[in-house]
Amino acid sequence: MAAYAALVSLMHIIDDLERHHSPPISLNKQQVQSLTENVMFLQEFLEAYISPVSDEADPLEMRIADAAYAAEDAIASHIVAKIQLSRSTEADISPVSDEADLEDPKTVSSNYDDDDDEEMNLFRDMQNVIQEMDQIKSLAMQRNTEKVVLHDTRRSFVSASSSTGKNSSGMVVWSEGVVNGILERLVSDQRERQVIPITGMGGIGKTTLAKTVYSKKIIEQRFDVCAWATISQQYNTREILCELVSQATKKTKEQLSEKSEDELELELYQHLIGRRFLIVMDDMWSIDAWDRIQRFFPENENCSRILVTTRLSHLSSQLNNNYSLQMEFLDEVRSWELFSKIVFGVGSCPHELEKIGKKIVENCRGLPLSIVVVAGILRNREHTLGVWESIRKNLASEVNLDNDKHCLKLLKMSYNHLPVYLKPCFLYIGLFEEDYSVRVSTLVKLWVSEGFLKPMNDKSLEIIAIEFLKDLIDRNLILVGEVGSTGNIKFVKIHDLLRDLCLNQSKKDGFYHVIGQSSPQGMSSQRRVVIPMNMPKKKVLDDLQSMPCARSIISEYVNVPRIKNSGLLRTLHAYNKFLYLEDESLIKSLASQYVNLRHLAVELGSMSSVFTSFTRFWNLHILIVSCWKEFTAPAEIWRMPQLRHIEMINGSFYLPKPSSDDVVVMENLLVLEGIANFKCSEEVVKRIPNIKKLCIYYLRRGGIEQDDYYCLKNIKRLCKLESLHVACWGDFAPYALTFPQSLKKLTLQMNRGFEWEKILEKIGALPFLEKFKLYMGCFGTGKWEMVEGQFPSLKYLELQWCPSLEHWTAESNSIFPRLEKLYLLEMEELKEIPTQIGDIPTLQKIWMFYCGESAVMCAKEIVEEQVELQGEDFPFHVRVWLRRKNEAVQSLASPNFEVICNSSN
Repeated sequence: MAAYAALVSLMHIIDDLERHHSPPISLNKQQVQSLTENVMFLQEFLEAYISPVSDEADPLEMRIADAAYAAEDAIASHIVAKIQLSRSTEADISPVSDEADLEDPKTVSSNYDDDDDEEMNLFRDMQNVIQEMDQIKSLAMQRNTEKVVLHDTRRSFVSASSSTGKNSSGMVVWSEGVVNGILERLVSDQRERQVIPITGMGGIGKTTLAKTVYSKKIIEQRFDVCAWATISQQYNTREILCELVSQATKKTKEQLSEKSEDELELELYQHLIGRRFLIVMDDMWSIDAWDRIQRFFPENENCSRILVTTRLSHLSSQLNNNYSLQMEFLDEVRSWELFSKIVFGVGSCPHELEKIGKKIVENCRGLPLSIVVVAGILRNREHTLGVWESIRKNLASEVNLDNDKHCLKLLKMSYNHLPVYLKPCFLYIGLFEEDYSVRVSTLVKLWVSEGFLKPMNDKSLEIIAIEFLKDLIDRNLILVGEVGSTGNIKFVKIHDLLRDLCLNQSKKDGFYHVIGQSSPQGMSSQRRVVIPMNMPKKKVLDDLQSMPCARSIISEYVNVPRIKNSGLLRTLHAYNKFLYLEDESLIKSLASQYVNLRHLAVELGSMSSVFTSFTRFWNLHILIVSCWKEFTAPAEIWRMPQLRHIEMINGSFYLPKPSSDDVVVMENLLVLEGIANFKCSEEVVKRIPNIKKLCIYYLRRGGIEQDDYYCLKNIKRLCKLESLHVACWGDFAPYALTFPQSLKKLTLQMNRGFEWEKILEKIGALPFLEKFKLYMGCFGTGKWEMVEGQFPSLKYLELQWCPSLEHWTAESNSIFPRLEKLYLLEMEELKEIPTQIGDIPTLQKIWMFYCGESAVMCAKEIVEEQVELQGEDFPFHVRVWLRRKNEAVQSLASPNFEVICNSSN
């Protein structure tokens, strides 16, 4: 797996050098041909290779990986040397240099001599790698064909629908008695607060059972407050409190970010006191965690309940001496039922496979997670007797192992059966913290930057990454954590046992090293380094200094420490908080020394030092920077065609005007976020033809009288643009703004004087628009009159802070034909909403935050009409948030019309 990832990454570097308009070095063409042939052969070999080694690293794979790493290091090292030589030449020509402390300037003539030496050294180093790969190739060709996987690995990478995986992960596999038993405990009339523990081994379904009962309608009707928190082994009290307070009070975590732990404790206690609550504490590992948190749950004597899931039986007895539910393994009938539904869906098992299928299920020993994963393997394999017999034989060898050890061994089968191109992507998810929700966009950027993804069929690497992710979800190896408003997957998670598998396999292969853990490969050879949160500073510094081969740093650590061979680093990223560079000399060295970076995500006090040498990031793909100061990018940014994603957070970031002399087209640039006063001139349009996401804002400055100064009419020429966010501050009113037909997501935040009537017709005509957010601005007439045919594809509509809108009407019954979610925020003057909205067949919910009473009454009428037509079980739901108590509105509450008051006043 590490070998395959290294080969794909090496090919990316070769391609980058070959296609770059000004590569730092040039490779010998004959060497490139030989190296490419060897890499392609070894890739194909690994795609069909079955390792004879199970419990340790495969020597052949390690040798392949080492050869690929050697080639990468040789190329990267010579790039560093070449750039340093060019700096020396510059220093000799101009004696003033902000990098003078990094090296001693040489004479111009000696620089030329050194340049020739570098060319010779590069040729020699690459020749050594080619000779090593030739030997590996000969060895691979001698391998017995019995060690080749029999299935076809060259299948299409396009994943099957993930709906099957979704259904299988949420499938109820217990008897009605188990579910009803928990429900009876939760809704019983016993007034004192009760703790109800659910215990059992990992993977047996404790969390899924808790989610099943938690989502029941009777729970929603029974309890005033419901909240869920995951505890885990390394729990963080403040994060748990923040999660509970957020769910209980409906406040966002951003609203709670500034509150201390004591303030959160008090707010949670005050919100729960007097209310009947249900709190779920998922995955608890110690009584200490319970003792630390349980005091915030008041004893209201009103039938409040706390549901706890834990793997530890002794912990359940400490929580409740009288009752706990010990999860049992599934019996034969239910095991087969679960297996069959995952593999065949609504169909049935072919008669010729039923006997061997039941043997496979028997070897899973009733563990739901094992059944789900093994069934996921078989669902994606040929339904033939030979394939199933192969699976059965491998399972049988693991039958005598116990509990978690057995499960881990069993789950490893799912890893072994992954196509080789998916293995590095799957293992990479294990480097995130336990129970962490991984943002899909972040994961995709890292996969791309790490070089895991092999180009194919003219698809962008980002599209390939999403297909791979869906494939892993469909195999039940990754869980969907959160789905966005238009159905896209926003966050994913991984089960604890599967994460353990990732960590164990990565440790064995030397794929990545987590600081604080042991490594059988030793420290000096580690390529990827994970720095967990709360790791002591000395430990981080000591370990990094002993890892000269580190090429990626993934961290939650507060400050970025110096590392050896910084010029060879390719990924510098923090996945929860930005890494902060506080040392000015380190900031200066970032661009002058870290020249091989592909991925940079940091927080800086200033960008000036970095931009001084910005173009030395010769192969930078991802640039994500948080900086509170105002700065302008150097003009050279338009000569960096390898850039794929530019995102600026906080401060003001300005793009300079591209020079008409340059002809570089930034074909790879897909995302451009956080740019101030973006001028979409014809030159800019030509430079970014494939842009998909654009987030810009305008700060009105004196002397600019017409909105076409920013050439906003040209935005419609960005014909691949899918997501556009425009924010205008000051008195700037961009009526010249146009939109490409390709647009799917649109967010517009305008000043109070901007009249929406002048632009809404253009927006409503967009054929593929699925998500529209309208912030502030005004309606000059106080009305929004909708006409038939507008917004044909819209699924999500949000209106916020637009006090001038009083009447929202429709002249036709056919409006928003595909609308699913409507959010109205701070619309206090709104008196009516179109009654036709209730007739939209796809509508799922209307959420109203602090809106006028008249509009709320309209929503209630829509609900009543639909209840009368369809009954109370139809899926449409309205939720209303009140800033203060309103008895008239609160009295309207019903199962389909929820009213939440965030104030006791």
